[in-house]
Amino acid sequence: MKGERPLVSKSALIIVDIQNDFCPGGSLAVAGGNEIVPIINRYIEIFREMGAAVIASRDWHPAVTGHFKKFGGLWPEHCVQGSIGAAFRADLNFSSDTKVFSKGMDPDKDDYSALQARDDEGRSMAGFLKEEGIRRLHVCGLATDYCVLQTVLEALSLGFSTKLLIDAVRGVDLNPGDSENAIDIMRASGATLITINDLLED
Repeated sequence: MKGERPLVSKSALIIVDIQNDFCPGGSLAVAGGNEIVPIINRYIEIFREMGAAVIASRDWHPAVTGHFKKFGGLWPEHCVQGSIGAAFRADLNFSSDTKVFSKGMDPDKDDYSALQARDDEGRSMAGFLKEEGIRRLHVCGLATDYCVLQTVLEALSLGFSTKLLIDAVRGVDLNPGDSENAIDIMRASGATLITINDLLED
């Protein structure tokens, strides 16, 4: 055993925005967004076995928001509250103990970082993690160059030990190379890049 195992009660798997609208066929599809679901399911299985927290964020926009192009924002309409597009992918192996946080509900904010998302009690994800004494985050999901990037950067700024699960992210790449640039930024900011094999070998 090489030092302290990373998957303990003070660790969490953060699954960012694996929703229908961000996968092929959705209104803001990320190329290959569906392809990471099986590997995320394997991560979920590992974290559950180790007794670590499994946490999911979702975009949960009102129908009228400055986030959307028709109201002055950058993006097409997506993940509107209660819509099929806003639902998590049906092939994700979530269970009743998966903690869900919603973001993008304020029509005046973009809320890219999952740590800004809130649960049904109004707690931010960042607040919940601190309350639970969770110190180590393992981040995966969509999209590398937006919500994953901002989640990782905020986590690092708040002092969390943060790992990017590089085999379980995909990017939008509005501009060619955006995702690779985002990965470089996360690494330079202090995130560790790992794959599932690295995790299993630790």
